[in-house]
Amino acid sequence: MHHTAALTIALALASGVVTQAVAFHMRIPSIVLLLGVGFLLGPEFVGLIRPETLGSSLMTLVGFAVAVILFEGGMNLNWSRLRREQVLIRRLVTWGGLVTAVGGAASALVFLRWDLRTSILFGTLVIVTGPTVITPLLRRIQVSQSVRTVLEAEGVIVDAMGALIAVVTLEIVLNPSGRSLAVGLAILAMRVGVGLAMGLAGGGIIALLLRRERIVPQRMGNIFSLAMALAIFQTSNTLISESGLVAAIAAGIVVGNVRTHALRELREFKEQLTMMFIGMLFILLSANLRWADILGVGWGGLATVAALMAIVRPVVILVCSRGTEFGWRERMFLAWLAPRGIVAAAVAAMFAQTLDEAGMPGGAPLRAMVFLVIVTTVVVQGLPAGLIVRLLGLRQQGTAGCLIVGANALARMLARHLGSSGVATLLIDADPDVCQLAEREGLRVVYGSALEERTLRRAGIDSAHSLVAITKNEGVNLLCARKAIEDFRVRRVYAGADRRRIGVSANAVSEAGVRTLFGTHRDLRTWIGLCERGDVHVERWKRTIRGLVGDPRGEGDAGDKTMNLFLPLVVLRSRRGFVVDERWSPRLRDEIWFVVASERAAETRAWLSSNGWAPCEDTAPASKPAEVGEVEVG
Repeated sequence: MHHTAALTIALALASGVVTQAVAFHMRIPSIVLLLGVGFLLGPEFVGLIRPETLGSSLMTLVGFAVAVILFEGGMNLNWSRLRREQVLIRRLVTWGGLVTAVGGAASALVFLRWDLRTSILFGTLVIVTGPTVITPLLRRIQVSQSVRTVLEAEGVIVDAMGALIAVVTLEIVLNPSGRSLAVGLAILAMRVGVGLAMGLAGGGIIALLLRRERIVPQRMGNIFSLAMALAIFQTSNTLISESGLVAAIAAGIVVGNVRTHALRELREFKEQLTMMFIGMLFILLSANLRWADILGVGWGGLATVAALMAIVRPVVILVCSRGTEFGWRERMFLAWLAPRGIVAAAVAAMFAQTLDEAGMPGGAPLRAMVFLVIVTTVVVQGLPAGLIVRLLGLRQQGTAGCLIVGANALARMLARHLGSSGVATLLIDADPDVCQLAEREGLRVVYGSALEERTLRRAGIDSAHSLVAITKNEGVNLLCARKAIEDFRVRRVYAGADRRRIGVSANAVSEAGVRTLFGTHRDLRTWIGLCERGDVHVERWKRTIRGLVGDPRGEGDAGDKTMNLFLPLVVLRSRRGFVVDERWSPRLRDEIWFVVASERAAETRAWLSSNGWAPCEDTAPASKPAEVGEVEVG
């Protein structure tokens, strides 16, 4: 077979995506499989993928891909959370990087018996951790928010800083002198400064233009941001070499913390691009490995990795966390988890190529050692991370007893009255306008699509007691409800169904294990519209008789008459609040908040009064929503 650069890239892309899909089904970190597949498909074994056909273009391709990965990582960093944990994050970037570099170099000197120059290069290469490994792990293990923020920030920011320090160190090693050290430190400061300036300015421009749909059409938001991010990265590199990584991260942080209508789609698009590039890069870079180089590091290599994990990392956390509010459990977990990722692999490949071109030994063993660090840290630290979190008691506590998908007027009304009856609630919506309305009303809200796993995890679905889907689209309601049941094992899941639409039948809802909100199909769009226009009000009524006479769910002979008179919003029974579904039947002394159509208020009151209900006096709402576990929904 005639190997070309185009064929190599195409095969790397395809094998990278397929390998990640296999890793997903096997429930193991994809990096482990990617490295193995790339090594097997490379010239050392099968020979299908030949990175040497790319020549100098390989590093250009790696640079662009890493820029997209770090831009996406920056978008996922929440600025307010970064500020809360800024002390520890700042120390990990500065003192943590220094301790890691010194510890890594000392380990290589002792166990590998490398010369000082190569050992120092290795120490700077293992400073980085990496969002490509940390973020998927954190998504799976659900550690507490403070620890998550620190690890995510470290993975993104230290990647850029560690790469810059490593490059400067390489430049000093290639031209050693007392003057080169001073020049190197000055260049490092300039690279950080130029990168920050370019990233902040470029990210601000991207965010500003994305907020104006007349300038950037919504359907072009994804490709616009991608093109601009790459332009920022390369422009910064042109001004001063290797500053583009800092620029990409800074631009991502700015874009990710400015709400735009395109932000959700942009995150989805960047996440998919990142997965594609991660697969391609690991396949290409691991295909360059040689079996002799891996065997060459031997037991000394394993001892070096063990020293990094068992000695250097705990010392880093001990030094950096002193005086912070992190307890011993958080510190132990931070000391445990520091897997390396794609940036370490990319910089190691660049080092090997540069040293080879300079006629200096040590490039191949250095690359092999860094890949050994990546594989070992991902497997040893990553696989049991969930067990460690449970043993230390660091699983993220639920943010709400009840998650409500949708922040429309009816959903906000439901959240307020569940809250007043003692149920902690949190709304999820992808519309920034209704999210802002909910926040102004004092409700807690998560911005994002409830069909995305990471949005649901941010909302605390793993520990929520129930989920209510109440959007205008009954198909979306059912999809969200099924996802909550099948993927997260939520105990009680409710979906609103619209009787005027035939997309979702009552049987489809019940067969999925979902409960029908309000007890039966309702005219959801009509009721949401009435609530948005303010043509409704809420009244509280108490059950005065036993039995099913006067069932307010809209079932039976009275169904058609009561369907558009009112909605049974929240039931209060034995001091516990819950929503109405088809399994509920009214009991003596049940109290219900009804949403009443204002123009039919008199008709509603007449029906309720004649069917065993009596109006209640207004009662003060609970002072604060109860914590998860204090109340039961449904």
